[in-house]
Amino acid sequence: MNWNQAINDYQNYLKIERGLSENSIINYTNDVNSLVDFIIKNNLKSSPIECNKDIIKEFFYKSSLKIESRSQSRRISGLKSFFNFLVFENKIKVSPVDLIESPKIGRKLPDTLSLKEIESLIHSIDLSHPQGHRNRAIIETLYGSGLRVSELINLKISDLYFEEDLILVNGKGNKQRLVPIGSYSKNQIKIYIERYRIFKKFDKKFSDTLFLNRNGRKLSRVMIFNIVRELAKKNNLRKSISPHTFRHSFATHILENGADLRTIQQMMGHESITTTEIYMHLDTQHLLSELEKFHPRSK
Repeated sequence: MNWNQAINDYQNYLKIERGLSENSIINYTNDVNSLVDFIIKNNLKSSPIECNKDIIKEFFYKSSLKIESRSQSRRISGLKSFFNFLVFENKIKVSPVDLIESPKIGRKLPDTLSLKEIESLIHSIDLSHPQGHRNRAIIETLYGSGLRVSELINLKISDLYFEEDLILVNGKGNKQRLVPIGSYSKNQIKIYIERYRIFKKFDKKFSDTLFLNRNGRKLSRVMIFNIVRELAKKNNLRKSISPHTFRHSFATHILENGADLRTIQQMMGHESITTTEIYMHLDTQHLLSELEKFHPRSK
């Protein structure tokens, strides 16, 4: 078995057996490819079956000099998945990554925006621009429903249930969830569909896709990042933000206003409540105000 064959079989396993999204499959494949590149570069001539613990250790040691611990930890996890697949398929008896420990990493708190900053970004969108109303609907939806970028670009018109104020979201691992949609988001999406998208020529393949590029095709992740980056630049925003910042802000703000963690977990599509709990660490200002309000000696 050569590397190309092993990677191809692994990709099919991730897609069919585990039901992972295209982006997740790409990330897992990149982890394996980084090992293959290392083997080729160092003339080690090792197949997937012959790859041993010494090669893995050397690979991780040298790569640790170039990438941060968080990326290293993710790469170890990716290679563990790959070699566990080979064990599962009876190609090897023991995974060479089994005893490799991930570096200890602290929990990184995500950046968030204040409501004032978000409103400033939204109001700075030039609605006279051909894509202005589309871009406003995109930002309103990212913040209004806390969607991931991949969920946003794959959103379909048939996923919109405006009468129930809900949208059907296809999340990680093709898991579906119903997410509430606010009045601002709903209004901007309606304006975009009824006044602008309806007059746009589109590829028949993407006739049901909600947000389209100027060629009538589905938007890319990069395009969403560019939209956000340009807005931040236009507003002289010093924070380093991405589309995910709106998702983090969504969770933080509804927590501040009284939503419980289980509700946030469901809306965010988190598999584990532990992932959702990170927003408790962000809510320091709200905690301070609660202390001042209720502690008997805070007056």
